[in-house]
Amino acid sequence: MKQVLLLAYLLFIVSCNNTNTPPEILKQDHNVSTSNDKIKVLNFGSFHFGETTDANSTDFDETSPEAQKQIKQIAQMLAAFKPTIICVENLPSLNDALNKDYQAFLKNPDQLDTSFGETSMIGFEVGRLNAVSKLYGIDNHMGYNYSVGDFFESSPDYTNAIDPKTYLQLTNQPFKDYPEMAKRDQNYEKLSLLEKLKLINEPLQLDQSIVANADKLLYVGTEDNFEGADNAAKFYHRNMKIYSNLNRIPMTKQDRVFIIMGSAHTAFLREFINRSPKFEMVNTLEYLK
Repeated sequence: MKQVLLLAYLLFIVSCNNTNTPPEILKQDHNVSTSNDKIKVLNFGSFHFGETTDANSTDFDETSPEAQKQIKQIAQMLAAFKPTIICVENLPSLNDALNKDYQAFLKNPDQLDTSFGETSMIGFEVGRLNAVSKLYGIDNHMGYNYSVGDFFESSPDYTNAIDPKTYLQLTNQPFKDYPEMAKRDQNYEKLSLLEKLKLINEPLQLDQSIVANADKLLYVGTEDNFEGADNAAKFYHRNMKIYSNLNRIPMTKQDRVFIIMGSAHTAFLREFINRSPKFEMVNTLEYLK
């Protein structure tokens, strides 16, 4: 009888504990903040319009009337976030030149400005639609060799002594375990501009941007050396400095921050912001509809 009463008491305690646990705690995703005190961020990744030195590029004529029309439509979607601060992939030291062009665009906005690629075409238009007075460059330049692994694979004088099998898989089959994403990625060039940007901002694709630009180099190096890791560290370091530049900008909890950068930087910022006590990201894909 005592054992039955003890069991009933224990079940009662467990039931009380479950009842008193707020449902938002039970369901909470550790990557999703429920705080209203954090600064909202729309962290938007893009390919680079025009010429680029990046490892990957997209064939895109930003001057064509059709492209201009599509970009204006996309800028209008993103403008619905209502940002008060806009950050772009330009050096802070070039802010004066950037904002001089921005002010000129505001006086004659019929034709999108292609001077700064996606920064001026999307960033300027989003700023205009929200009456933002100026833009902030948060980029930082550091020399790094993202093709050191490819060099090792093609050179008769060097051998990758770490893990060439994994490096080649990450290079040639980045979505090996994700067939649906692999299919979308293979059809990338056939997608509309909007669909390209939606794909770029998929969480899995953003993860792949970090792998392609840095993490796959951790499988590359000569005997007793770390050529791949050394170059990957430089890219991590560059993005840490970009995030630090973001934090230099004075802002309040009422501000709303729109960031437009190349997708690899977007991916790194996503990682930093996810763990930040200061910021809370909105879902970029909710604005690309």
